[in-house]
Amino acid sequence: MFTIGDFARHGRVSVRMLRHYDATGLLRPAHVDPISGYRHYTAAQLARLNRIIALKDLGFTLQQVRDIVEEKVDTEELRGMLRLRRAELETAMAAAEARLVQVEARLRAIESEGHMPTNDVVIKSVPAVRVAELSATAASFEPQDISPVIGPLYDELFQLLRAAGVTPTGPGVAYYEDAPEGGGRISVHAAVQVAAPLQDGAFRILDLPSLDQAATIVHRGSMDTVVPTAQTLARWIDANGYRSTGYPREINLECPENRDDWVTELQTSVTRN
Repeated sequence: MFTIGDFARHGRVSVRMLRHYDATGLLRPAHVDPISGYRHYTAAQLARLNRIIALKDLGFTLQQVRDIVEEKVDTEELRGMLRLRRAELETAMAAAEARLVQVEARLRAIESEGHMPTNDVVIKSVPAVRVAELSATAASFEPQDISPVIGPLYDELFQLLRAAGVTPTGPGVAYYEDAPEGGGRISVHAAVQVAAPLQDGAFRILDLPSLDQAATIVHRGSMDTVVPTAQTLARWIDANGYRSTGYPREINLECPENRDDWVTELQTSVTRN
């Protein structure tokens, strides 16, 4: 048998944790000296300890861990619990990865301050264009709120267009407006150019108005990293005596499978100060 200290070292846990597991009934010592009160464990108990630690690291509560290690949960139920926990962890990892992308984008924006290129921005007029679109609302204009909304919108839009026999005739055009309910929420419009009659139905076909004067810049890469490019455009607008009159449109010039290879033109309607 092992003393509690030896068992803790072999199990790579703390003595305090073993005492807690004893107090909660999750892992009782194999023997407790009736005189000294010293706890002793067997090597066979390492297997139960390993299961407890693994299940805890997966995020299960102590009660769930107890039910599992005491076989109060059947195999099929355990399999379902593990699948659910795996999905939760995958979602958390994806969210953390997306957040890291946003941090990197903000860092690049900070690093580019004071080094604004002057030849990347073009002032031009943008003609009206007919588009098919679906719309939804995002919590804010931050990329981490826009991306989870606009991606599914485009997936659904293209499915509906195929079902209706409508073929896109040009690139995607994403545009944004303040949502009617306010509170910083944004109306997100996922659109694509088409040549079809105006309609309101499963999707809407409308004429997107022209922009008499737009400041434009090309962004290369995922739209999750658009912040430095968008801020370069904003600084140029301010430095050259213009002001923007709305949210920028995003023209999807190239959208290969690898999002890092996307090419998107930002078009911001401007007027002279």
